Amino acid sequence: MAVWQGLCLCAVDPHNVTGAVEFLLLGLSDDPQVQPILFGLFLSMYMVTVTGNLLIVLAVGSDARLHTPMYFFLSVLSVTDIGFISSTVPKMIWDIHTQSRGMAYAGCLAQLSSFNLLGCLDSVLLTVMAYDRFVAICHPLHYPVIMNPRLCGLLALASFLISLVESQLNVLVISQLDFCPVVEVPHFFCDPPQLLKLACDDTSTQNILIYIIAALFGALPASGIFLSYYKIVSSIVKVPAKGGRHKAFSTCGSHLVVVCLFYGTGLGVYLSSTLPQASRNGVVASVVYTVVTPMLNPFIYTLRNRDMKRALQRLLPRTVPM
Repeated sequence: MAVWQGLCLCAVDPHNVTGAVEFLLLGLSDDPQVQPILFGLFLSMYMVTVTGNLLIVLAVGSDARLHTPMYFFLSVLSVTDIGFISSTVPKMIWDIHTQSRGMAYAGCLAQLSSFNLLGCLDSVLLTVMAYDRFVAICHPLHYPVIMNPRLCGLLALASFLISLVESQLNVLVISQLDFCPVVEVPHFFCDPPQLLKLACDDTSTQNILIYIIAALFGALPASGIFLSYYKIVSSIVKVPAKGGRHKAFSTCGSHLVVVCLFYGTGLGVYLSSTLPQASRNGVVASVVYTVVTPMLNPFIYTLRNRDMKRALQRLLPRTVPM
């Protein structure tokens, strides 16, 4: 493309005509020789992600021994991950296949809304799962009473509502921007920081609002996770037996790995978006955040989890080695 740096193609009037605006998603590469490789790679990763997370949902639903708060939230997280990757990757795969990269204004806002909703839901669910581990380790005798089905349902509902507010705030900010009739986006999806750079008017206020929203809805869940694990570690170090400490830590290991992966890549995307000349690095970081992380989560939660392995062995044919 001639305009990789993210310049909008303005005619005479730079103001937004909502129904006429078209976004051209430039994707990862416009090299014809690279396109088949990208198509096969992302299609494979998408299928692995959907299959892996769907197996977790089916295993939790089919095994009565997994009907606990921890696995309930894990199944909700898996459904969220399927939606999260589905908000961006199928469109990119279709664009590579058809060589048609256009997206209407309404479609861009819809993608932005679903992407932010499910990304924020991932973050809040990880916080809820950290709280679940805190109650299980620090208050084991009261765990069944505290983490009752009603509370688990309310926590899941509250997580969704919080994420919905975050996503709609982002949509509201972006919808106030003026765009040129045709906008080339140096990304594979409608990313809010990129759209702010491509607007044809002053976006200083919107920039501040977007980063306040990101900091608020990102920092609060992260603080909740940190506080939960601070309490968990403080409780575990008081356990006299080393075996007891190891068992307590092992129940948190998978969750900690997922937290580090999710927030580490998310922070990379956030920091790269603040640099004006880091479009390519931002796209690569977004691939890890939106594609690789949801794909790895099922492996992280099942490889060292005996209960999940047994449930999957009962669910899958005997010929499939686990």
